[in-house]
Amino acid sequence: MEYPKYNEEEEIEGIDEGMDEEQQDLYEHYRFVADPRQSAIRIDLYLMDRIEYATRNKVQNAIHAGLIKVNDALVKPNYRVKPGDVAVVYWMKPRDEQELLPEDIPLDVRYEDDDLMVIYKPAGLVAHPAIGHYRGTIANALAFRFREMPLLNDKFPDRPGLVHRIDKNTTGLLLIAKSERAMSNLAKQFFDHTVYRRYIALVWGDLKQEEGTITASIGRDQNFRKLRCVVEKPEMGKHAVTHYKVLRRFGYVTLIECRLETGRTHQIRVHLKHLGHPLFGDFEYGGDRIVAGTIYPKYRNFVMDCFETLPHQALHAKAIGFVHPTSGEYMQFEADIPDYFQQTLDLWEKYTAGRFAQDLSREE
Repeated sequence: MEYPKYNEEEEIEGIDEGMDEEQQDLYEHYRFVADPRQSAIRIDLYLMDRIEYATRNKVQNAIHAGLIKVNDALVKPNYRVKPGDVAVVYWMKPRDEQELLPEDIPLDVRYEDDDLMVIYKPAGLVAHPAIGHYRGTIANALAFRFREMPLLNDKFPDRPGLVHRIDKNTTGLLLIAKSERAMSNLAKQFFDHTVYRRYIALVWGDLKQEEGTITASIGRDQNFRKLRCVVEKPEMGKHAVTHYKVLRRFGYVTLIECRLETGRTHQIRVHLKHLGHPLFGDFEYGGDRIVAGTIYPKYRNFVMDCFETLPHQALHAKAIGFVHPTSGEYMQFEADIPDYFQQTLDLWEKYTAGRFAQDLSREE
């Protein structure tokens, strides 16, 4: 189907009325209502922040193709969103039949037998294909590795072996199934919340309690679709529970251990932000700026150095434990934090010691 190019003299009738059912199936429908406090921002930039994997070029092409309207009228890409504006978007869906291409991508395997694998995922490596990430994922690597296992690939063509995932810029351990039986067994363990998962995180601020539990339902952020948030009404999200314990205090940041009772998208990141302690370096949830500390340039430069050393959210999936699907034996694996994460902790250790020494000298 060809859509008309944008013409500022012309207003196209409602997009959905012009599509048959088959054509509508090719698109996702989004509707955004600008917040009463929304500042004037270009429509292409506004939508980029709210549609997962959207790029400026894709949004502008959709505008020119007549797939985006504001207040029931076509707009130019430079239209500035105002409070109360209603933007309706038709966005091409990722094709379900998108072929998963096997790719010979090296995997850091920490354990493997006939039923399963435990691998280490570095930052930057995506677990499975999504819009904008059809190549170079762990799923592509597994499709190549399991190419002699047609049953597994046929049953789970888009995610062979993947029973869970961790975020692109989170490091740590992933559990992989190598058979349909192992996949079903391990998936049930995750569903029953019996898989042990422990994370290490560096968060902004000095937590009041030595340990605690965050129980708060998580749903999709209505303003930024690719993000999640704690929702006021439990029925609007999914039940989520995170247990945490302080490991080391650095004054302005705190190193903690998190244990997941549930496994929701961005759970730790969302829960800690909700607690008022976003993860250090987390650009999507407000941790990529100075949240706690002083206003002095020396401190700002120090934090910027830390951001360069650890250029993503400070979150590491350190341990995973489960019951082996065949032997019934409980197994647990652990992986140390990356060297650059440790270097960042060393920088904070040194900074804290220096600040403590300055405080003592003032007292004397």
